[in-house]
Amino acid sequence: MIPLGPGVRVYLAAGATDMRKSFDTLAALVQETLAADPFSGHLFVFRNRRGDRVKVLGFDGQGYWLFYKRLEQGTFAWPGPEQAALTVDSAVLTLLLSGVDWRRFSPRSLARPQLAA
Repeated sequence: MIPLGPGVRVYLAAGATDMRKSFDTLAALVQETLAADPFSGHLFVFRNRRGDRVKVLGFDGQGYWLFYKRLEQGTFAWPGPEQAALTVDSAVLTLLLSGVDWRRFSPRSLARPQLAA
């Protein structure tokens, strides 16, 4: 799984992205479309038109890395095109990359359990 440090945000780029795009082209999309800094250390997730492939772009201080996943069956759950981007947490990213429809879960059900008093 992708290691996430504290304070790392995950941005889902709404709409479809051409999966032939490279590191630099995806970083330019982050700047232009999402109005975010691709060197921030946050993760940026892009999905193709069919919905069966995603790319995750990250920067670790030394260079970009790219995670690519293709589902054999089904599609990745994705926000509607009316949003430029959606910020999610690491739990939602885990569900998303597992092929689970994370939109069915409420934020409360994804919250971490607390110790009993």
